[in-house]
This record gives sequence, structure tokens and C-alpha cells, in this order.
Amino acid sequence: MTPAAAEALRLTWVQPEDLVGHELRQAEEDGRDAAPLAARWRAAGGLTAPPAAGASPAPRPALRPLAEQLLDALAALPSPLSRHEPTPLDAIVSACPDWPATPPRGGRSNGSSGLLERLHAAWLGRAVGCLLGKPVEKMPLDGIRALARATGNWPLNDWFTARGVPGALLAAHPWNRRSAATSLAENIDGMPEDDDLNYPLLDLLLLRRHGRAFTTADVARLWLDELPAGRTFTAERVAYRNLLDGVEPPLTAVRRNPFREWIGAQIRADVHGWTHPGDPAGAARQAHRDAVLTHTGNGVYGAMFVAAALAVAASGGVDVHQALAAGLRVVPPRSRLAGAVRLGIAAARAESDFDLVVDRLHAELGGYHWVHAVPNAALLAAALTHADGDFTRSVCAAVSGGWDTDSNGATAGSVAGLLAGHPDRLPERWTSPLKNRLSTSVASFDGIGFDTLAALTHSEAVRP
Repeated sequence: MTPAAAEALRLTWVQPEDLVGHELRQAEEDGRDAAPLAARWRAAGGLTAPPAAGASPAPRPALRPLAEQLLDALAALPSPLSRHEPTPLDAIVSACPDWPATPPRGGRSNGSSGLLERLHAAWLGRAVGCLLGKPVEKMPLDGIRALARATGNWPLNDWFTARGVPGALLAAHPWNRRSAATSLAENIDGMPEDDDLNYPLLDLLLLRRHGRAFTTADVARLWLDELPAGRTFTAERVAYRNLLDGVEPPLTAVRRNPFREWIGAQIRADVHGWTHPGDPAGAARQAHRDAVLTHTGNGVYGAMFVAAALAVAASGGVDVHQALAAGLRVVPPRSRLAGAVRLGIAAARAESDFDLVVDRLHAELGGYHWVHAVPNAALLAAALTHADGDFTRSVCAAVSGGWDTDSNGATAGSVAGLLAGHPDRLPERWTSPLKNRLSTSVASFDGIGFDTLAALTHSEAVRP
């Protein structure tokens, strides 16, 4: 090994030689003819996309110039799906025949009784679902099932634990390396840091500084001021890099960004829904302005779907099925994400055994990367539909289905928390270990309590 190779830095999610494989996969998913470019990459010794991680085992800087050329060439290829999967907001609205009406001025239910308590339960629910999914993030479905069964926790109904799990099974299916020390039943001590909580904090800070009229550029500036680059992943890290390179939004979402349809924008959607109770259209529009910093197409739709569903759930007096239906109204109906959500709902309604629902989704959508928005939206919709509003079943079903376990658990917990309506209605075995304390690298919020976060969010929801 040469000295230069020995000193090469393995930096996840941004090195061009690692991005090409992901972009080739994205091209296959959206119907672009990338075969000639793929052949050039393989002939040069280029690798396919890492199956789970953000970088190949070792950096290959010699391939970087070719990788940059191919990334730009791939981005220029037309997609036959683009007419059914637009990104501009006006085109999305035009593609949605049932786009929800905007409530009349003063007609939003922001002052409805019990909103503060619902928001408190939503913050707690988001934390619980995220924490439940953290130790099994990136783990294959059979590993999740085996580990839970080994401790009598299947169907999943409680925190994961290493107590009583045979060593050979732990060796075959190790916990998520970064999360296991803070997310197993035996070591939970408050809510540890996670990007699924960092982004809602940032969006709360965004609204406090700029109000509902914020721009995508405001989101970008806030990130540069408040979000450490090392706390970003996938599309967010690429967009952050693009900002530092002088690229302005929304080009930040498309320049050498093969993760632009992954789940990242969706995990930033909760605050937009929570602060628009009874106004799914307003929540979706706000989520769109946030999402286009980093995402396009289905990646944007995931955020809009969740924001609209949460806006309806936040209004009170609705069930989970009404919330999901509202979410679908802001997604172009011929898009892949809309089709996946409809599949998830239909599968959950047709089958009483949720394991069989999950098996069907993995059979039909397993070709996507485990962080892609499309399969995860299907699983989220299926879990919420099958649980029928029950909090424990909602978070456990979302996590037990695999793929992006902590993100799906977080969103399911957010929806189910709103529907529960009050923090005291969430089982104590879930909320007590959180100790009303959240750790985060968003400095002004580190150590904050969920009750305080609920009060701050409520202030934004009722702001004129």
C-alpha cells in the first residue's frame, strides 16, 4: 500500500466513488437507461452500492475523477417517471385531484382543547419509537425476529434486551454498534441523541426564528449555524457539502445526490404537521419548503405525506385511518410512494398476522435500499393501519418490520401519540426510561424536557 493510499480518508455518504453505485441503483428505480455508463464504471473497477453503509470498505481516490464525470452524466439522463413524480409544489398540487382545501382564515383548529397534551404525547411517542428501533437499525428482518424471540419478546411488545440472548445469536446479528450502549432495556437512561429527534428540534428553532413564512434558504442557513456536519447522513450530508461548495437550494438536492429519494426529508416533517392542526395542505406546503433542500420526487412526498397525516391527527377527534387518507391526498396518486402507501394499507387490512404483512412488503419492495422512502412509507402505513391507533402496537409493528427501524418507529410513535391525546395515556414502561430528558448536539436544546418541547411547539401552533 502506498503512503497516499494509507492516509486516504474513508468519509461516508459523500465520496464520489461510493456515490456512483447508489446513483446507478437510483437510475434503475426511476427508469433511466444507465447501461452504457454502468458498463464504463464496471470496466474501470468500480463497485456497486454498499448494501447498508455509506462507504465501500476502503477509499478508492483513483476512481474519483471518473466517478464525478459519471455522476454528472447520470444526472442528465431523462426519467420516464418524471411526469408522474414532479418536485415543484405547483406541479404536485396539480397532480393531486383531492388536494385538501385550506381552512378559512382563523379556521385552523390551533386553539382546540387538549392540543398541548397531544403535542406532549407526540414528542414522547416520537422518542419512544425512535429509541425502540435504534439497536436493530440496519439489521436484516430475520435478525430482528430472532433476537426478539430469544427473549420471549415476539410479537414485539417491549424494549429489546441482550439479557438471555445466546452469544452465537448476538455474534450472527450484532446490535447497531453506535446505539446499543444507550438503547437496550438494561441501559436506557434518558433519550440519547438521534437525527430523528435533532431535525424536529431544528424545525422548531426554524419556526421560532422565521415563522411559517420561512424559505428553503432559511433552512439552509439554520443548518450551517446550528447543525454539526458530522450529525448529517445520506441526502442531508450531500446537501450540506453542496452548500459549502457554494451550491444554492434547490440545486443542493440534485447535485451528485443519489439519496434524494430516501427517508431523510420525512424525518424532518413532524413539526410542520404538529403546528398545522386541522390544516393538512398548510402542513404539506411547509414540509415541501423544508424537503427540497435535500430531496426530490418521492423523497419530498414522504415528508408531505407525514406532515399532512400529522396535521389531521393533531386536530383531535379523528382516527388513524382518516389521518393516513389525508396524507395520501397530498401525494401524486401515480407516484411510486402513493402506490406503496396504498399497498401497505391494503396488505394490513387483508391480513391479521402482521408478520405476513411484512413478508409481503419485503417481497414486493425489497429491491429498494433499506433507507429509501418508498418501502418505508409502505411499512409505516401498514403498521399504523394494523395497529388501529393503539400506541404500543403502532411503534412495535413499525420497528418489527425492519428497514429504517428507528425512523419508522419515530414517525409511528408521533402519529400514535397524537391519537392517544395525552402523555398519561402512553404506557409508563415506554415513557419512564426517557426521564423527560433529551440529549442532542443542537446546543440550545441539549438536556431539554419533552414537556418543555411541547409547550414551545404549542406556542408555534397557536401563533397567529
